[in-house]
Amino acid sequence: MSAAVQIEYCTQCRRLPRAAWPAQELLTTFETELTELSLKPGTGGVFVVRVDGEVVRDRREQGFPEPTAVKRAVRDRVAPGRPLGHSDRPGGSGPPCVSP
Repeated sequence: MSAAVQIEYCTQCRRLPRAAWPAQELLTTFETELTELSLKPGTGGVFVVRVDGEVVRDRREQGFPEPTAVKRAVRDRVAPGRPLGHSDRPGGSGPPCVSP
């Protein structure tokens, strides 16, 4: 499945870095599933993540999402069942990966 993701963020709140971080994570994780990822400047405290136009995370309804919550929400639409490693753990964190 190919999908377009949009992250709308508040310029008044200076949320560009908080939008860019999950955008980078999504592009890295879903290299073949995403056809597009856009950052849309907004105002009024907005922070909304959409997949193919459908809202999957909205700060006003669910609170400000951590990048792992954004990854899970997008994964559930574009690659259901795909494991996300540390992101699938409760709280979305864990010890860092250690390469052998």
